[in-house]
Amino acid sequence: MSAIGAMRVVVVGASSGLGRSTAIDLGSRGDRVALLARRHDRLIDAAKEAGPDALAVTCDVTDEESCRAAIEEAADGLGGIDSLVYATGIGPLAPVEKTDADTWRRVMDTNVIGAALITNAALPHLTASAGTAVYLSTVGASITQAWPGFAAYHVSKAALEKLAEAYRVEHPQVGFTRFVVRDCGGGDGDSRTEFTNGWDMTYAAQVVPVWRQRGYLGDDLLDVSEFLRTLDAVLRCGGTIPEVTVTPRASRKP
Repeated sequence: MSAIGAMRVVVVGASSGLGRSTAIDLGSRGDRVALLARRHDRLIDAAKEAGPDALAVTCDVTDEESCRAAIEEAADGLGGIDSLVYATGIGPLAPVEKTDADTWRRVMDTNVIGAALITNAALPHLTASAGTAVYLSTVGASITQAWPGFAAYHVSKAALEKLAEAYRVEHPQVGFTRFVVRDCGGGDGDSRTEFTNGWDMTYAAQVVPVWRQRGYLGDDLLDVSEFLRTLDAVLRCGGTIPEVTVTPRASRKP
C-alpha cells in the first residue's frame, strides 16, 4: 500500500500482456483493482492473482453499452474510481496498401474509439476523485516514423495520444497521461503478450530486420518490472505527468 493509501484502479485489457501484469502488480501493492476485458475466464484467473478484493468485469470496448455497464460495475464494486489504465490494443501486421477497411475499423474501434467510450463512462468518477487516466502508446505514434507494416497500429496510437490531449484540455481536473512504451516484452506465463497472434510470420521476417536497421528495435527488451514501477509512480503523482516514455537501457555488450 502506498503512502497515500490504496487506489481504486480500473485496468482495461487486463486478460493478457501489460494490462494483466499491471492489474496483478497494483493488487500486490495493496490497491483495489477492477480488471476489464472480453474474456471472462482469463479475467477470473488474473483477478485471483491480483488479490482477494480484485474484480473481474467483462467488457467489450467496441460496444458503448458494454463500456458503460462495466465501468458502473467496477465503480460500484470499488466504491469509486481513482485511476484508469487503458492497456487494450491490437496491431495487425500488413503493408499499408493491403490493410483493408475491416482491419482499419477493427483497429480504430479497439485502440481509439474504445478508449473514448471507456473514458466517457469513467469521467464522472474520475472527476469526483480528481483522478488519473493513463493510455499506453508506442514510439511509432509520435517519436519515430511509422514502422513498415504497422500503419494501422501506429495511426491509431497517434490518434489515441491526441484523444488523451483532448480530454486533458477539456477536463483539467483529471490527470490524463500518454504513456509510451518501447520494446517491452509484456510479461511471462499467463501474462505473456498475445499482441503478435495472427501475424503473417513470413511477412514479419521481412519487416523486422528493417525495424532493426532503422533503429526502431534494439537488442534488449525493457524489463516488465521497470514498466510497472514507472506506471505506479505516474498513477500516484496526482495527475501531474502529462506524458512519459519508458525504454530499455542501451545494450552494454561490446
